[in-house]
Formats: sequence, C-alpha cells, structure tokens
Amino acid sequence: MSGMEIASYLMTVVYVISFFAMSAVLAEEAGRPIWLFDKGREKQALPAMLFRLAFAGAVLWPIVLTLVGNPIKADPLHRALDGPWVDVLGHLLVVVGPCLAILSQRYMGASWRIGAAEGELGPIVDSGPFAISRNPVFVGQALLFIGLFIVLPSLIQAVLTLALLVAIVLQVRIEERVLSQTLVQPYRDYQQRVRRWLGTRTTPESTAP
Repeated sequence: MSGMEIASYLMTVVYVISFFAMSAVLAEEAGRPIWLFDKGREKQALPAMLFRLAFAGAVLWPIVLTLVGNPIKADPLHRALDGPWVDVLGHLLVVVGPCLAILSQRYMGASWRIGAAEGELGPIVDSGPFAISRNPVFVGQALLFIGLFIVLPSLIQAVLTLALLVAIVLQVRIEERVLSQTLVQPYRDYQQRVRRWLGTRTTPESTAP
C-alpha cells in the first residue's frame, strides 16, 4: 500500500479502537447497558450483523490486500478509481468522518447507546453536532467508509461500504420508531427542527427526511 493508503487504514483502526474505548467510558458514566441490539421489541439483528461485517472488514481487508493481494483479478473498481489525487480526497474523508463521529459520540454523554430499546434511552441531545444532524455519528461513519473506498477502491471494499450504509439506514429507521414511541413529543419536535442527516428546518413541516 502507498503512504496515503497506510495512513487511511491506520486512521480507520484508530477510530474503531476509539469507538469501543469511548463506549466503555460512556457506559460507566451512564451506569446502564449501552449495547441494545438484542433488547426491546424492534428486531435489530440484521443491522447489527451488517455493522459488524463492515467494521471487521474495514480492519481486516487491507491486511489481506497487503499480504496476498486482491483475490479478484483485474478488479474494475481498482483500475477505474486508483490514483494519487483521488487518494487525497478519500483520505480527507477518512480524517473528517472519524473526527465527527467521535466528537458526536462523546457529546451524547450519558445518552450514548448502541442500538435502541424502550426504557433504555437517555434524554434527547440536540446541541453541538446534534443541532445540525439527528445522526452525526452515522454521518461520520459513512464519510469514513466512503473515504476508505476511494483510497482503497475494490469490489470487496464497495461491498463493505454498502453494508455499512444499509445498516445505517435500517438502524436509523428503527431508532426513530423507538424514540418517537418512548420520548413522544420532545423527539417529534426535534425531528421538526433538525433533519435526519444534515441541516435544519426554518419552518414546521412533516417529519420526513
């Protein structure tokens, strides 16, 4: 791998380690379980599996590339997208994405959780990054994976990126239902003010993204 590719990979590994470390710190601060994929009425097994696949692949796939090379010969995505200037754009996303995700995760404080379940949610966080996005952690993770795909373009990395994006969409839909049912009007008011991915609303409208 080139220097830029190595730097992007190391940034990804640092983010994954930071995610788990921050989760442990916030779980201790909250004094309650934060792993909620297997709790509550909503079925979260599919997005949980896709998240695990995506992050495990992001850590392991570059190692496979380094040790044995791409098993897909003449990978069309690699040939089409590989290049130093493209790497610069990808690496920028790899830096910005984890910074946004970690900042947002820390900003949630005692409300941080992984998954969603009735009775296990903290108060709404609507300031800082959450004043311009209802899901800034997921936005940061999406930027990370898109950037990593740009830096290390391949069919395998495309599958991992797609797995993460699908997991995010599925999980956000689940969490919105749980939050609406549990927190009711305060969360619905928040939906009216802040968009699902990025941006705010200046006039009341429906809760569609």
